[in-house]
Amino acid sequence: MASVHKATTLVLMFCLLALGRAEYLKYKDPKQPVAVRIKDLLGRMTLAEKIGQMTQIERENATADALAKYFIGSVLSGGGSVPAPQASAQAWAAMVTEMQKGALSTRLGIPIIYGIDAVHGHNNVYKATIFPHNVGLGATRDPDLVKRIGEATALEVRATGIPYAFAPCIAVCRDPRWGRCYESYSEDPKVVQSLTSLISGLQGDAPADSAGRPYVGGSKKVAACAKHYVGDGGTHNGINENNTIIDTHGLLSIHMPPYYNSIIRGVSTVMVSYSSWNGVKMHANHFLVTDFLKNKLKFRGFVISDWEGIDRITTPPHANYSYSIEAGVGAGIDMIMVPFRYTEFIDDLTTQVQNKVIPMSRIDDAVYRILRVKFTMGLFENPYPDSSLAGELGKQEHRELAREAVRKSLVLLKNGKSSYAPLLPLPKKAGKILVAGSHANDLGNQCGGWTITWQGSSGNTTAGTTILSGIEATVDPSTQVVYSESPDSGVLADKYDYAIVVVGEPPYAETFGDNLNLTIPAPGPSVIQSVCGAAKCVVVLISGRPLVVEPYLGDMDALVAAWLPGSEGQGVADVLFGDYGFTGKLPRTWFKSVDQLPMNVGDAHYDPLFPFGFGLTTKGTK
Repeated sequence: MASVHKATTLVLMFCLLALGRAEYLKYKDPKQPVAVRIKDLLGRMTLAEKIGQMTQIERENATADALAKYFIGSVLSGGGSVPAPQASAQAWAAMVTEMQKGALSTRLGIPIIYGIDAVHGHNNVYKATIFPHNVGLGATRDPDLVKRIGEATALEVRATGIPYAFAPCIAVCRDPRWGRCYESYSEDPKVVQSLTSLISGLQGDAPADSAGRPYVGGSKKVAACAKHYVGDGGTHNGINENNTIIDTHGLLSIHMPPYYNSIIRGVSTVMVSYSSWNGVKMHANHFLVTDFLKNKLKFRGFVISDWEGIDRITTPPHANYSYSIEAGVGAGIDMIMVPFRYTEFIDDLTTQVQNKVIPMSRIDDAVYRILRVKFTMGLFENPYPDSSLAGELGKQEHRELAREAVRKSLVLLKNGKSSYAPLLPLPKKAGKILVAGSHANDLGNQCGGWTITWQGSSGNTTAGTTILSGIEATVDPSTQVVYSESPDSGVLADKYDYAIVVVGEPPYAETFGDNLNLTIPAPGPSVIQSVCGAAKCVVVLISGRPLVVEPYLGDMDALVAAWLPGSEGQGVADVLFGDYGFTGKLPRTWFKSVDQLPMNVGDAHYDPLFPFGFGLTTKGTK
């Protein structure tokens, strides 16, 4: 009997050991070092599972079934790609949860990483706080402010269940004709370098010894993405996605420096630029992606393509897709933003690896880097959204921070027709004042592109405070505020103590913003001339870049560059009326005429209307 009992015990022990062995997977053990976990998981993966990790697909075709069937590693929202119009934080999180269930149902249960463009706050999401675009933050010269914006943005992104933001854009825009110039902090690489502090806000502060390794400090932080590598801001005539013609010294001294700082800060990912360097597409540039970024700079996160970025290696795009895959993956891109034709990508890449066109070592490098980011950020331990963070979206403290950023971003270019008679700050107590212009009462216009939708749009598309509302909330209750978008002679016949004219560019993004004339769009100039002819006036210019203002400068009593301030227009009134002083400094040279472009600080022929770093100051009462 005893022997039978002993035998049963042995069998039971053997079963338990086997179960234990089946149950204990090194890669699932958070106590194991990250490198051990990656190697253990990588060793278990089939080619299909590896190529799945390298594939990023668009939200709209990311069903739980598709994610499981193809072992997809990542999903993204393109600009304006949302689960439903005006979707709540909870609706976003529910969508991510469903996708994650699909990914975790697979044999190895590798979680997806969901990415989104949160480039001035969580800008695709209804009622999120919209911060000033980067050009305005460049005017603040305030790395700590920008870091705090990163922290707030991370919380709002996590509020919707998303752990990865395609930010910051660390382009050094050298020509304001570029449609993405507002996404660049400055024409000066030193200013851009200093504002890589956004990365530390998004991800948390990397430990000092982490050189080149990605870092994300827990589930209230997000993985960041330095973009667009490299030279995106230096293209010929500022044409988007075009050719950056510059020698190696120029590339390394102007466009590369912000990447050094980003890597030191532990940036998790780097996105490759659509543009070319001296005729070679960045998406096919093995020297810059592999030899320089990965091997020389020791970047240890993953390199991601831009949207259909490998397709655009050929002209026309997608003309020779197997070549695009060979060139893009061969250059060292780890994750490919496909985003729609992912089965074609997976099939083609699989064939190329099987036929030894692309070596397995290249695939393993890509997957190793992707897994390193996923393990480092705790995605295996916390793959699902944290529902307790929903209240962070559009939170009042974040709106106060955005309002502070607006105040600090404003640049005062002119104050009074003579320096002895400044117009600003404006008195709060007045008889009657006039507010005019297309941008005075339009939230969409003051937010610019990348707001709710990819291109942005005019109108009150989300929650926030227009500049007009900010003015009305600031003046003395006895002051009569007359608002007329485009005042006629009847309105102008009245007597006003002063007028505030708010005009500028309509919203745009990327190539749609490329502009060779940079004039103030109509009817802006005529509103400036008619209003400033009838009353003392301050013109507030809402734009992603300097525009041609010299012809109207004499008509204005004061001129303020407000850039694209975002949802908190109250910050403009805070400074116009003297609660706070003007402190912003030009992050870019203000040209006289487009014939001078490109013209940047330090150029031999430097003859600006207002030089880089210019900005008049006033004193505030608070």
